[in-house]
Amino acid sequence: MKTKRILTSRAKPGMVIAEDVYTYNNQLIIAKDTMLTNRAITRLKFYSITDIKIHVDVVNMGPIETKISFTEEIKQTSEYQEFADKHSETVSTLKDSLFSFVNKATSKLDLDALSAAIEELISASRNGTHVFHMLQCMRDLDDITYVHSVNVALICYTIGTWLHYNESDLHSLLMCGLLHDIGKLLVPHEIIQKPTALTAAEYKVIKTHSYKGYDIMKDQPIDMRIKLCALMHHERCDGSGYPNQLKGDEIIEFAKIVAIADTYDAMTSARAYRAPMCPFEVINIFETEGLHKYDPHILLTFLHEMAETYIHSNVILNNGQEGKVVMINSNSLSKPIVSVGNEFHDLSKETFLSIARIV
Repeated sequence: MKTKRILTSRAKPGMVIAEDVYTYNNQLIIAKDTMLTNRAITRLKFYSITDIKIHVDVVNMGPIETKISFTEEIKQTSEYQEFADKHSETVSTLKDSLFSFVNKATSKLDLDALSAAIEELISASRNGTHVFHMLQCMRDLDDITYVHSVNVALICYTIGTWLHYNESDLHSLLMCGLLHDIGKLLVPHEIIQKPTALTAAEYKVIKTHSYKGYDIMKDQPIDMRIKLCALMHHERCDGSGYPNQLKGDEIIEFAKIVAIADTYDAMTSARAYRAPMCPFEVINIFETEGLHKYDPHILLTFLHEMAETYIHSNVILNNGQEGKVVMINSNSLSKPIVSVGNEFHDLSKETFLSIARIV
């Protein structure tokens, strides 16, 4: 059977893997002859697998994709409209400020304007639960720079509150999230927004955004942690990240937080090549594959608190039944107890069931 090697960025659901895929430390992550799904493709990217071998002319029909969508009732509330409006305003302020700075229309980052905008958005959020509910309503926004940066800032701030940071550190962490991807503005727009597969050379260019972000901010009179987060947010605790393959304590704590927020938002947001992933599916990936890549204390705090935000949420199970999350299993956060009618299903025990989407 004919095979060919492709970049992981070109992988699509339905393709069939032609050889076993291993991590850098020889852990099998996808077996030969496995049909790719969105989850499998995300797993490949999670482990920084840059290319794969597939069978040519063998494309199976993948599972029907489900799309995450909160109820229209929530979107129609005045509270959501206020949040969405302030979110949009913050995105516009960020875009204008960074465009002026990157294009040298101004020599100094206008942190005051950015701070005012993001603090207004924070004021429209009651707590972490509210933040995640609001963001869940906005998952159809496909923007890998500005909207993503605002979302990451909000998630970072929420994680900081869960870690009991003081107000000064919370503010700095907020700015770290907001500016972590500033280097992408120095990468050619046609590469960042390319709707088709990136070449190996283009992917190498994308990865320079970490250095570029640090370089453009290094002489700015701002908190050093903001600069280092731009540089380090793709580093991983096991040394598998980039650009410097740092490990453990070599990575500053704020960058470890930004890394988790960045990954979570990317997975749960819509992209041109896939629908947004269900938060419980992302929790499962973090639980099973993330504890060696991310700081365990920060990650477990994030996962536990974030899972709790979805108690009482209506969900669709993979068997098509609609139910409600009634309790989180502390030892298996992605497998809560779900009520369906008069029945209760413990997904940690009924392993054939899983949450397909939140409604």
